[in-house]
Amino acid sequence: MNTYGHAADDVRDDAAGLRLAPFRGLRYVPERVGSLAAVTSPPYDVVVRPDGLLHLESADPHNIVRLILPQAVTAGTRHRKAAVTLDRWLADGVLAPDPEPALYVYEQHGDGILQRGVIGALELSTPAEGVVLPHEDVMPHVVEDRAALMRTTAANLEPLLLTYVGGEAGGADAVIERTVRREPLLSTTTEDGFHHRLWSVTDPDELAAIAGDLSGHQALIADGHHRWATYLRLREEHRAPGPWNYGLVLLIDTARYPLRVRSIHRLLNRLPLSEALAALGGHFRVRRIDGPLPTALEALATAAADGNAFLLAGDGGFHLVDRPDAALLDRTIRTDRPQAWRTLDATVLHSTLLEHVWHIPDAPEDISYIHDTEAAVDQAERRGGTAVLMHPVREDVVRDLARQGVTMPRKSTSFGPKPATGLVLRSLALD
Repeated sequence: MNTYGHAADDVRDDAAGLRLAPFRGLRYVPERVGSLAAVTSPPYDVVVRPDGLLHLESADPHNIVRLILPQAVTAGTRHRKAAVTLDRWLADGVLAPDPEPALYVYEQHGDGILQRGVIGALELSTPAEGVVLPHEDVMPHVVEDRAALMRTTAANLEPLLLTYVGGEAGGADAVIERTVRREPLLSTTTEDGFHHRLWSVTDPDELAAIAGDLSGHQALIADGHHRWATYLRLREEHRAPGPWNYGLVLLIDTARYPLRVRSIHRLLNRLPLSEALAALGGHFRVRRIDGPLPTALEALATAAADGNAFLLAGDGGFHLVDRPDAALLDRTIRTDRPQAWRTLDATVLHSTLLEHVWHIPDAPEDISYIHDTEAAVDQAERRGGTAVLMHPVREDVVRDLARQGVTMPRKSTSFGPKPATGLVLRSLALD
């Protein structure tokens, strides 16, 4: 059977929605690794701390981080190292392809949340087509790095997280609920306490039911904007129809399984907190918050309910910044965007604070993006920089702006839980 077979094609003639194709997944052979949990990793952009990278590398010699974040002196050497490692693991039987193309039902649960969805190879589309909606801008240097890695390895090493709002019961949801009652291909618990299970779906009728359901929906990119941009770039390099027209994704129906939306914080590496606070005089209200981090975050949430608010850290304490000067916002924020965009915390941060108040260049050496709140504070204190802690955006605001074709500032949101990397990979050579 062709990996991109008739099950998806049958529903494409009269619909312009999602087209998810089965593929032959690459998976770890359990007998060749210490444990499945020991070879998994968070997505590449969540592994930000060197000690976290070293921890994953030492967890198992075959941890997936050696593919998604290979370590070497130059970028080219890193990418070639990942390709050589992938080829070696395949030759040694550490990774092996499944016998036939499949869609994969994926479940993870922990910390009070249950997530179920379908992993497959999604046909690529541009934002103008309105099938897959981005909601954030991307950083060109990250896209270039991810493109070089995918190009060199000829593999999709981790699925993007996409969401859609399902309709009535049936279709994909019905297949998922039937599938999770079967024996899984794998089951593991990662060190964060989350339980993961994976099943394959190969039955033609079930594949057709999933395809027919998804063909009527559009998706929001919840996590993976840089990798989606990478998919599109590589498709342009391989214009002939084939595997480069598709990318590995996890699709979640958030009407049935809502995700959590968290913030991504900023670390201003070259701006001492004392200088950051001094520059705010008269433009924002600044208050020192006494107490531990949870207390400070509660104060941030309270202030954010009334308008733009940020929490600065880096000197061992916390400083709540809110009530921006309206005249300053009028001068610094573009007016050709919806009001919902103009009042986003991320918009005010990037357009007003970073560009006009602090004069921070939009460069990776000046701004780091960190998901973990404690890590952001710790790094700011160790480096003598400033951590800008953000309050999360509501999902309905994100989706509404995306449907209007309006992108938010990069790294504005963190949807989760994110799929564990390493449970199933996609080799384009197999397709």
